[in-house]
Amino acid sequence: MLISKNSFWLAPVAAAVLLLSACGSGDSSSPSSPHTTTEQLKANIDTVVVIYAENRSFDTLYGKFPGADGIENALKDPTLYTQLDRDDSVLPVLPDVWAIHNSPDLIQGNWGWIKGLPNRPFEITSDKVGGDPLSLAGPDLVHRFYNNQMQINGGKNNKFAAYSDAGGLSMGHYDGSSMKMWKLAQQYTLADKFFQGTFGGSFQNHQYLVCLCTPRWAEDANFPKSRVTILDALITAITGIPTLAVKNSLSALVAKPDYVNDRNISPELEGKYYAINTSQPSFQPSGTPPATADQSSVDWLLAQANGNPAASNREATVPLPPLTESTIGDRLSEKGVSWKWYSGGWNLALRDYATIYEAPYSFQTHHQPFNYYNRFTPKTELGKKERVDHLKDYDDLVVDAKAGKLPQVVFYKPAGVDTQHAGYATIRQGDEHIADLIQKLQASPQWGKMAIIVTYDENGGFFDHAKPPKGDYWGPGTRIPAIIISPFAKKGFVDHTEYDIGSIHQFISRRFGLDLLAGARKTFGDLTNAFNF
Repeated sequence: MLISKNSFWLAPVAAAVLLLSACGSGDSSSPSSPHTTTEQLKANIDTVVVIYAENRSFDTLYGKFPGADGIENALKDPTLYTQLDRDDSVLPVLPDVWAIHNSPDLIQGNWGWIKGLPNRPFEITSDKVGGDPLSLAGPDLVHRFYNNQMQINGGKNNKFAAYSDAGGLSMGHYDGSSMKMWKLAQQYTLADKFFQGTFGGSFQNHQYLVCLCTPRWAEDANFPKSRVTILDALITAITGIPTLAVKNSLSALVAKPDYVNDRNISPELEGKYYAINTSQPSFQPSGTPPATADQSSVDWLLAQANGNPAASNREATVPLPPLTESTIGDRLSEKGVSWKWYSGGWNLALRDYATIYEAPYSFQTHHQPFNYYNRFTPKTELGKKERVDHLKDYDDLVVDAKAGKLPQVVFYKPAGVDTQHAGYATIRQGDEHIADLIQKLQASPQWGKMAIIVTYDENGGFFDHAKPPKGDYWGPGTRIPAIIISPFAKKGFVDHTEYDIGSIHQFISRRFGLDLLAGARKTFGDLTNAFNF
């Protein structure tokens, strides 16, 4: 099926053409605070640290934050929260919480009380779950590229419950005021108009963080078209909203959505295919088992997928061929700016493949975007050196911070259990882990000229009432939290500037004089409004 990029609700043709052309060079101009000069930025910030947590919308954690555009504002206007069924009728109540992973059953226990709740956002409280809500992992909600757009529904945000595999749970939020990060947000700057870079899930939003693009599946005679998502072309043509084909038209009160085909590769987009949902890297550590000693035989992996029942799963057995798009890492290296991607569990995953998906979920392969790129191939000596120089473990981050030897640009991805990802991680543990790391960074000799940006990859399927601003074919998606911490960050400030994940790239590029990647959305701020120099 050939899908035109201009059939989507956020798809200005020029912007879509720009992104669909992958990631080339661009200029370094972008909107910024009128009170911040580039000279001030360079004089005061030497180290930029980006901490990337998981799967929480702004309303889910910070909806009750004083001074922010949160849940209380939404509840004043029913048009901002009332949920519709799949046939566009108003749901009389929120759906029950459906069991996850294709089970038709309803969830009981801690979440069984979400039954017949009023059609509105609700707080997940201790008396309902029988303990500290922030200490329960809770069910994982669907968070995928087209599903997210169907939930957003042209900016109305009124089909989160209808297109969630967890039903009414998608409308739940927490009182986050006991979080350590909440207190840090009170001390420094909280951005309340910060949006995930692309629609959908973690894989694509991690890629967007580093390349401001959606990876394209390279032309290959063995391209696995069985991985391609099927859209309902008729509905898309009428509404302009990309819609997955659904097997039945049952109400969200009767059953969770059952899609004809919801895979990891896009429909054909002007002759190209893109990896829009979780796809595995060719290089280890990967969710696809090692192929050969040199970890590089894609042909072997393709052969293994033939006749393999697992190949029909929505997360492809066939890995994504090594990527060649330009990344922020390329830009930094070209300018001689030091950088590293640190991740929890990296060394363990390199030593023992079997630990990747075992409890306590110490490592998530699709959260490691640079491992997908040919620059980091273990097949060549240069690739091996790049891996050693730039891909590091959390333990290395702690040592480097204490010694004052952090690179100029730091990216940190916590281990799965510390990310706050619903399903296998708790908000409380991730909050404490990230706050502890910030304390270590503040004790570093480099703290005096440091800027820390703490944000989330995407919303995790949870409702947020803020309408995503118009961007391009890929996003931006739902609003997420972002906290800016620095000796120069504005104190006790809620920043209402519109940002997306690409704003981080703009900030880094402005500070270090980089050319912007082609996918940068220059209409969004570059984070400098959060600073006072």
